[in-house]
Amino acid sequence: MNDFVLKKPAIFSVIAFLFISFQLFGNERITRSDYIQKWKDVAIQNMQEFNIPASITLAQAILESGDGNSDLAKASNNHFGIKCHDWKGERVYYDDDKKGECFRKYKNASESFDDHSQFLKRKRYASLFELDIKNYKGWAKGLKKCGYATNPAYAKLLIGIIEKNELHKYDEESVEGQAEEIKAKPRSKNGKKIPSSILLSASRKVDVSENRIKFTLAKEGDTAEKIAVELGLPVWTLRKYNDLSQNTALSEGELIYLQPKRSKSTQAEHTVQAEESMRSISQRFGIRLKRLYRKNGITVGSELKPGTTLILR
Repeated sequence: MNDFVLKKPAIFSVIAFLFISFQLFGNERITRSDYIQKWKDVAIQNMQEFNIPASITLAQAILESGDGNSDLAKASNNHFGIKCHDWKGERVYYDDDKKGECFRKYKNASESFDDHSQFLKRKRYASLFELDIKNYKGWAKGLKKCGYATNPAYAKLLIGIIEKNELHKYDEESVEGQAEEIKAKPRSKNGKKIPSSILLSASRKVDVSENRIKFTLAKEGDTAEKIAVELGLPVWTLRKYNDLSQNTALSEGELIYLQPKRSKSTQAEHTVQAEESMRSISQRFGIRLKRLYRKNGITVGSELKPGTTLILR
């Protein structure tokens, strides 16, 4: 009995320590600067693919998710407060303008950023894409006018976040660099027109893939640095778009994308051939490597067997 009395305070002390530790560290808030650093590259990448200013994407995410600290962001990975509408995926319910409103739930935060870009491509927001991509003030006011949010100060809040954190600097990123853009009507192998343009530089031809992504072909002796210099691109973007490490050697004739690959291919599926890798398939069809892994439930680094059917759409 005496042993129990002596041990009891010690047990309570351990429990109290664990509880306090959880409160201090389990609910640690993300700082705004950390949040920006974490998601700025995704915002830039989506800007290149969808023509939505990176500053606007970041400001909306910051405002809607409270720097990623809101319950909706933490529990449901919804960083933009997008409600269900015609959503077919998982749903959650929170009190917002009305009680028990339906919001979209995502598997991860990256899906939320992608869905936000797709959401703004709706007809309702078509007028925004007539604005210059560097006109963040026009975009902020346009979002409010188009009914993205009910808060009358929404545009002012976005502009304040952008200017205070200098988010507009991310709108300066360009995949086209100093190359000369010449309007054209390239065609795919099946003869269909591809609604894009071809880029030409003094020393290298740039074409457009069937998945509507600008690319060039690696020449003998090419490196990512050499191509980036010739086309006036930041080398880090070239590596990012093509999943290239510092030590990855380029093969002659290899597709090198000058824009972000897309979330899906024009082809529905693909049967893996001998010697193919997830990266080579990602390059061949212009689909993001991480998205390819995720679509097919494959773990990074696992063996890819010939004959496996991969989903591309």
